[in-house]
Amino acid sequence: MELNGTYTFDAPREVIWQALLDPEVLAKILPGVERLEKVSDTEFTGVMDVRVGPVQGKFNGKVVLTDLQEPERFHMDIDGRGAAGFIKGGGDAILKEEDGKTILTYMGEAQVGGRIANVGQRLVETTAKSIVRQGLESLDRLTQAQLHPAEEEKEAVSVEFTPPSELDVALGVAKDVIEEYIPPEKRPLAVAAGGALLILLIAMLVKLFSSNDKC
Repeated sequence: MELNGTYTFDAPREVIWQALLDPEVLAKILPGVERLEKVSDTEFTGVMDVRVGPVQGKFNGKVVLTDLQEPERFHMDIDGRGAAGFIKGGGDAILKEEDGKTILTYMGEAQVGGRIANVGQRLVETTAKSIVRQGLESLDRLTQAQLHPAEEEKEAVSVEFTPPSELDVALGVAKDVIEEYIPPEKRPLAVAAGGALLILLIAMLVKLFSSNDKC
């Protein structure tokens, strides 16, 4: 499985570099992360709850950073294992600053095994790309909130950051899966069907809780 892409942050390179190496920041922005601890300047350990299609499980993982060239680039190796399977891989991140913005280019490969791999490589790749995209978008919002804190002056620009919820992540993955698997001309029908299913599920839950309240 390959993960390659670019993302442009409206922030200086030093700010993005520090954020990418801060376990507290990463724990806030990475979907599914329950815990992330710094073992040393180049090693982190943590727990991540991942869902791929019908398979969900917790992974205990380790992240090791090498080839650190602040604030330009670093190499990252990951190794995560759990009841649902394992994921192991590595990649490089390159940060380039242009006109006060930071362009992040990332490229890497990973191997996935166990039950989580049985859902199919394409779905695994789509889910992984969606998680990376959502994580980078969250980092962008977080850095904007730090660079533009709320102030009393009406003219001041303020940005609030709220960590993505499990529902936000699930909806984001669903959106990316629809775009990956369903042709554009059929997407409105798929979204409508999904919306109808969601409304039916909510109605059933409301009815269930109402029945319990009467008991």
